[in-house]
Amino acid sequence: MRIEGPLLRGRFLRRYRRFLMDVEAGGREVTVHCPNSGSMEGCLEEGAEVVCSFSAAPGRRLPWTAEWIRLSSGWVGIHTHRSNRIVEEALREGRVPGLQAYTQIHPEAEVEGGTSRVDFLLNGPNLPPCYVEVKNATWPAPGGGVGFPDAVTERGLKHLGVLSRRVRQGCRGVMVYLVNRSDGHFFRPAREKDPAYARGLLRAAAAGVEILALRAEIAPPFVRLGAPLPVVLR
Repeated sequence: MRIEGPLLRGRFLRRYRRFLMDVEAGGREVTVHCPNSGSMEGCLEEGAEVVCSFSAAPGRRLPWTAEWIRLSSGWVGIHTHRSNRIVEEALREGRVPGLQAYTQIHPEAEVEGGTSRVDFLLNGPNLPPCYVEVKNATWPAPGGGVGFPDAVTERGLKHLGVLSRRVRQGCRGVMVYLVNRSDGHFFRPAREKDPAYARGLLRAAAAGVEILALRAEIAPPFVRLGAPLPVVLR
């Protein structure tokens, strides 16, 4: 995936009110939108390079949006809404391990009578329906890993339950963690941040939900889905 349009490159100064970030660019401070609802622990270093995309959409108060930050350990993708697009591109190109045979990709699929949505429903000839949920993983876990979540997520726990119920009904359920940073050698649940989610992921795996961790390869303005990482659940 390529982020189109002009890019603003600056230096990280501060993040505040969750969705605001100040960067220094061209000798002035610029406030940009920071589309990340997590704690962003381990994703921010004062003075780190930040790359922002531009939007001229009517009604936008802030035209610039933070996309990536380059830490001393490498790039981190901080625009969490991009994760689904990165995975969708790879699904359509047949580059997600174990899912290459699916030829129909339906984003934002309604389940359970319309009370829930799953990021993708996949269909293919002579294949069971496959429900795919995507999460953006950026928390630097002790021991050289990357974890999810970086804060308590009741919504994420709910999604694990939805996938587990789909599997019990004869479908496939796949949890994809986009490891959206250049460092880290494996993925694991961040039990330090949300013990309930970590337990929920273990239950989902035991119920037959498949767990994939895939690296985002970042080279602004490009980002694509890369190689799988080992998954360590316990």
